Amino acid sequence: MNGRKGAVLMACFAVVVGVAQTGVVGEYIREARHQAAEVRATGVPAADQAQDPLYKELLEKREQTRIQPVDAVVDRVWKAIPGYNGIEIDVDATYKQAKAAGASKPFTYVYRQIPPKVSLDDLGAEPIYRGNPNKPMVALMINVAWGNEFIVPMLDILDEEKVKATFFFDGSWLKKNPELAKEIQKRGHELENHAYTHPNMSQLSEYRATMEISKTQKLLKETLGVDNKWFAPPSGDFNQQTVRIAAGLGLKTVLWTLDTVDWRNPSPESVVSKISKKAEAGSLILMHPTSSSSKALRGMIRGIKAKGLIPGTVSQTLSPERIVPQSG
Repeated sequence: MNGRKGAVLMACFAVVVGVAQTGVVGEYIREARHQAAEVRATGVPAADQAQDPLYKELLEKREQTRIQPVDAVVDRVWKAIPGYNGIEIDVDATYKQAKAAGASKPFTYVYRQIPPKVSLDDLGAEPIYRGNPNKPMVALMINVAWGNEFIVPMLDILDEEKVKATFFFDGSWLKKNPELAKEIQKRGHELENHAYTHPNMSQLSEYRATMEISKTQKLLKETLGVDNKWFAPPSGDFNQQTVRIAAGLGLKTVLWTLDTVDWRNPSPESVVSKISKKAEAGSLILMHPTSSSSKALRGMIRGIKAKGLIPGTVSQTLSPERIVPQSG
């Protein structure tokens, strides 16, 4: 057979195989491959797996224990409330793990999260005052426009308590204090937008309001490499124009659930008592780098943890990501 005839025959063979794989033969090949993959994964053919009492038990357990996701909603009082993932047993992954462990050994369930049908992104330009009440987390929000002497002591406490917070930077402060901002970043905290000159946003023209937010957004990127996600209006002053402008810049507007009111210089003991008593799942807790909050921070964190809540960042708290059980 010369080279030309051989090439033609090989081409014909390829066509025949291609046609076969699109028809009954192809379906058979695909099914065989699928079953082979199942055997490689669990050591059990797919047909036998479906009849395995353990597999049937896992299917039943999944139906009994599944927790449905919670959609994000716009509440009449709290405005935008994020959704929360549901959770169920991942039957195939759990079965595979159990088979690999052997019949005589205990196994843990493998879980998978179920995203809600409606997310925070679907709600449009709405302010956010709290996280989902089903998620046992609270966010520590530290707005920074002054109070440099208390920042490092607060960072040290956060390190010791193994907690990350969200620092909202006034742009003019960031411009003057890039090294201190980088130290906060080095400690692993979330860095976000608090406008540029600490204005009352509701009193600004659309142009000025846009500049206040966008200027700090740009500075966060240029100075720290941060892709800004959240905007906290100075003094909590805003209107719908503010929320709309922030949304147009890709930011969600965040307020707070609980305020330490630390600018009034309350006693640290009263701050700890207030936050420990009132913190609940989804709370966004506002503070500043002040003497009161610096001295109260450790007590606040421990009071929050004592209620079975996890202190963290705004992104962690407002994420639909579920707190996953550690074992079955």
